[in-house]
Amino acid sequence: MPATRDPARTMSAMSASVFPVLEAHLPSVSKPIQYVGGELNSTVKEWDCAPEGPTVRWTLMYPDAYEVGLPNQGVQILYEVLNERPWILAERTYAVWPDLEAVMREHDIPQFTVDAHRPIGDFDLLGLSFSTELGYTNMLNALDLGRIPLHAVDRTEDHPVVIAGGHAAFNPEPIADFIDAAVLGDGEEIVLAISEVVRDWKRQGRPAGEMASPRLELLRRLAVTGNVYVPRFYDVAYGEDGAIASVVPNRADVPERVRKHTLMDLDAWPYPAKPLVPLAETVHERFSVEIFRGCTRGCRFCQAGMITRPVRERSIQTVGAMVENGIRKTGFEEVGLLSLSSADHTEIGEIATDLADRYEDQNVSLSLPSTRVDAFNITLANEFSRNGRRSGLTFAPEGGSERMRKVINKMVTEDDLIRTVAAAYSHGWRQVKLYFMCGLPTETDEDVLQIAELAKRVIATGREVSGRNDIRCTVSIGGFVPKPHTPFQWAAQLDHETTDERLRKLREEVRADKRYGRAIGFRYHDGKPGAVEGLLSRGDRRVGRVIEAVWRDGGRFDGWSEHFSYDRWMAAADEALAGTGVDVAWYTTRERGYDEVLPWDHLDSGLDKDWLWADWEDALAVADGSADVEVEDCRWTPCYDCGVCPEMGTEIQIGPTGQRLLPLSVV
Repeated sequence: MPATRDPARTMSAMSASVFPVLEAHLPSVSKPIQYVGGELNSTVKEWDCAPEGPTVRWTLMYPDAYEVGLPNQGVQILYEVLNERPWILAERTYAVWPDLEAVMREHDIPQFTVDAHRPIGDFDLLGLSFSTELGYTNMLNALDLGRIPLHAVDRTEDHPVVIAGGHAAFNPEPIADFIDAAVLGDGEEIVLAISEVVRDWKRQGRPAGEMASPRLELLRRLAVTGNVYVPRFYDVAYGEDGAIASVVPNRADVPERVRKHTLMDLDAWPYPAKPLVPLAETVHERFSVEIFRGCTRGCRFCQAGMITRPVRERSIQTVGAMVENGIRKTGFEEVGLLSLSSADHTEIGEIATDLADRYEDQNVSLSLPSTRVDAFNITLANEFSRNGRRSGLTFAPEGGSERMRKVINKMVTEDDLIRTVAAAYSHGWRQVKLYFMCGLPTETDEDVLQIAELAKRVIATGREVSGRNDIRCTVSIGGFVPKPHTPFQWAAQLDHETTDERLRKLREEVRADKRYGRAIGFRYHDGKPGAVEGLLSRGDRRVGRVIEAVWRDGGRFDGWSEHFSYDRWMAAADEALAGTGVDVAWYTTRERGYDEVLPWDHLDSGLDKDWLWADWEDALAVADGSADVEVEDCRWTPCYDCGVCPEMGTEIQIGPTGQRLLPLSVV
């Protein structure tokens, strides 16, 4: 069991590289190349890089392995935005695999950055980007290896300010004891604003002001901006029933609610402009361009769509310039055009055609992530496959039955899907992947079994329109986890036993069909990781004890099936939550009421709580047949009062611009 080291020390004016010690041990670990740095387009600055005045130093961490973390766009963008400022130094660190962790503990090598191999404890700030809550134990491991006290209350001004960001930061309460601050929303502008606050504090000699310590003064300065959440400045009270009674500031100068950040005019922020090219194999071997941010389709389960509103498109000219720049600076041969629903870009047809024209015969292929059934067309698909191989198409109906799709506001009928796959199969595609969720609110066994019937109909249609038998359909199923700031934040999560049983019945239904079963692939994960994710996604500060107990018992890389241990999490929860009046079921399989104070109610995503509750009630009314309510996409219809634009002072930014891309001149 790891033990937190005594962190008492004075930060050196210089930070020495640990590489001379580390290098000798790299041959003994797997994939040593992931720890050496030096990637194309990476940045290494002098420790004191500011032309005048103090340097502000960041470590940016994606709390997973290098192969997952390096392609992460959020970290790459912030890394570049920060390093563009001459007075800021930013480096990267990732979670180390257990074999290197053992070496580091044996030889007293601290958690290090991959850029200059400096100890992360020497930096001013440690920024962590959480795409999923299952990275929390990796954060604790990095803190401990970095000789940074696990608990924020034990740190001094000589330790980095630990800041959480990413989607999971919209409820940072389970890790409130371990972080100094959290930032909600887009990071490009706020990391620069935070850097300014730190620079001013350092320039003034790190004063304590009226606070008990210089560190508290720095945190106070961050909190009073209203854009940085500092958990220690908010007190949580619990009622006799175990629910939260209140979350209130304990200082008069910090806001009652902390607002999310929204970056407007994405054309002014064409990042990453110098994308990192990995040395080791990663999960995405491509250059990615975010063509717009936000989504207003209104899927009730989708946290990403809710918290990233409003929609903000990049213009076709900016997209074209970013693609050209990225290919030239990386050598990647695949370009992914990313967003939450990329085919909804108002000029996606023009983008696809013009990019395919521009890179014809240049061995550059284009790709889209999973496409909405109602946004797909053959012309678009043909353009994206014109210069590359014709791979499979991915669609996400999400719900197996039409009833479930109405409940979740995924307004796609079975006939819509069949027409779409018929068009694809008749134009030469052979493989279609369908993504569904299991455990959605009001779901029944029959709703899940409808997935099998839908897949069989897809195969039958493909064979009919193509005249071939080598048609394939892969069904991929994930467990539904209710998330904060969505209409389903009040919903009960399905227990993992029922989830697994429904998926077992579905698998048997598919395999039993002698005509179509062999043509249908079936991929799913068991329900246990989802139960833990549910605990962490809607947990409060008491859940921090569980996370720490799991880490101390060896928990690492909980997002990887080979490292995840459900029994470890449940044993830790039983012990850590004993005497609190709550347990894992209280956090997961219990439905909430409107009047309950939710752990994230003091964190403002811009969404009106009454609107979310009304949408939750609409979902229940659709489920029992008493109403048929569809929430339209406000990009194309009048505003339906979710609250984001007036609350955040933002507006939808979409085209069309009427512009087109010209072919690049040959030099």
